[in-house]
Parts: sequence; C-alpha cells; structure tokens
Amino acid sequence: MNRKFLDFNLRNLSRRNRELGSDIDAGTVVEDQRVGLKPQKGWAKRNCQFIGSRLVPTILKQRERSFIGRPVYADLEHHEIEVTWIGHASFLIRTPELNIMIDPNWAMWHGPVKRARHPGMALMDLPRIDLVLVTHAHFDHLHRPSLKKIAKGQPILVPTGVGRLMRRMNFSVVREMNNWDTFRAGDTEIVFTPAYHWGARMIHDTHRGFGGFLINTPHASLYHSGDSAYFEGFGDIGERYDIGTALLPIGAYEAPSGRDVHMNPEEALQAFADLKADRMIPMHHATFPLGNESMCEPMRRLNLAAIAQNVHHQVLAPREGEQLVVAH
Repeated sequence: MNRKFLDFNLRNLSRRNRELGSDIDAGTVVEDQRVGLKPQKGWAKRNCQFIGSRLVPTILKQRERSFIGRPVYADLEHHEIEVTWIGHASFLIRTPELNIMIDPNWAMWHGPVKRARHPGMALMDLPRIDLVLVTHAHFDHLHRPSLKKIAKGQPILVPTGVGRLMRRMNFSVVREMNNWDTFRAGDTEIVFTPAYHWGARMIHDTHRGFGGFLINTPHASLYHSGDSAYFEGFGDIGERYDIGTALLPIGAYEAPSGRDVHMNPEEALQAFADLKADRMIPMHHATFPLGNESMCEPMRRLNLAAIAQNVHHQVLAPREGEQLVVAH
C-alpha cells in the first residue's frame, strides 16, 4: 500500500491501564523495570575471560556467510505475517499492508566487537520500508548508519528520551513512546510494551527508555520483546494481548559485568509460556559476542529445553535471511 494512504496517529492507553489496575502507568518506566549499572563482584575476572575466550577469537575467525539468496516478496494473505531475521535483534516484518523494520543493524563492527555472521540480506534488497521500530538506544540496537540508509521519509517509533538521536535523519515522524502507548498505521496497531533492561547509550543518559513492540494486524499479531531479562511483566503482556508469534532473546546471558540483563534460553521459554504465544522465534544470539557463553550454546540449550518441555514444535529458528511466513 502506498504510504500516503496510511493514516498514522498516536493515542495513549492510560484509560485501559486504569481499568485493568496495572502497576505500570502509561508514560512511565518504573524503577523496578530498570537494571542497575553497577558491575557485580568478580567483574574484572569475567571481563578478562570475555576478552580472551570470546572477543579475540571472534576477531581472528573469518566471518560466516549467511545469505540464502536474494529475497522474493510474494503477496501475503490477510492472516499472514512474514518474518525475516537479519541477525541479532534485527527483523524485517511484512504484513499484507506494511513493511516494518525492527532494530535495523547491518554493522560489521561495534568498536572491538566483530560481527560473527553476515547480515541475512543486503540493505539494497530490502523492500520499501513503511515504518521503523527501535526498542532502545544501545549501539547494537540503534545503529545510526543503518538507520540513515533506511530513512526515506517514513515514521520511526522509539522509546522516550531516544528521539534526539534521530536528528538529521530523513524520517517524517519521530514518535517517542512510553509503556502501553499505541501508534496506528492504517489497520495495524503498534503497542510499546514494558521490558526489564536499561536504556542508557553511554553512562550519563540513564533517562532513556526501553521496551518492546507488539504489532497487531486485524488478523495476526507479532511481539518483539527488545532486550530484557526475565520479569513478571511478560505475564501482564500475555494477559492483555493475544500473541501469535513472539520474538525473544536467548543470548548474552553470561554478562561480563555479572548483571542480570538478558534472558537465558530456559528463561526465554518461561517468558514464551507467560506470553501464551502460539510460537517463538529466538533472537539476540550467534551474531555478536556479547557474553561469556559460547556463540552456539544458546541454541543448543534452547533446543534441549524445548524438547524437555514438549514445546519444540512451537519453537521456530530460521536462518538469517530465511523468509518465514506465519499465520495466527
């Protein structure tokens, strides 16, 4: 659908929050959702281990190819959503009405951190992007060079306090969002959901928000959690919304700082159960070495846990660039 025929508008869901008696008010990030910045005891030893066993070996190793081939964008049925994992937390989401990018990141390096696998497709092979979603300001999720190349006059949705980072980019609208805020694009509703993480891009800017996004079409839904440690808020999200597909992080849980900032695979499966989603697609693994676990450990642990819990048929793990069509 041509972008000029889409009706973009924002509305706040504070009334719904009051009706449900939520402890998380619209327009706020409560402090018990925010992970502290202080490293835990033993952080120096863990950082030395990370540099020697994860960072340096990745730098010395040849980057793996993940291209499946140039994508073909077929028409979708009204109840379908197409999910393409670019790598890390980056996804191209296609609905019958919209092409949406979430946390676009084509970076080959983040400082000394080398990308271990190539992105799932070339930037030039993207379709027209109608809407961009950024979950938080961390460099591996808000990659300004990628955003500049994607920005072609469409809206972008970001958490509160992140909008200033979009300056001098060609976005028609930069909309800052708080918990449970919604944004409507034609018949599609985008909901900004809580997470348990932190949003500072540096150290001094702890005011920046963070969260996830729920994409609701008239006949299907998809949830991207953003970065999050496990918290009870997943159950709240699952009670409020009927979720078809949940994109959940499974890597970087052995943080060198010792802080509880990301879910491990078993916790991701618990979040999946709390959300009451139909299927889960893992993310935030195998792309950048960010934790002391090996690059292949998250998927191995996820597969074992999913089999043990008899939900392996609900866990889909596409390769980078693989176009996966799901239906609610």
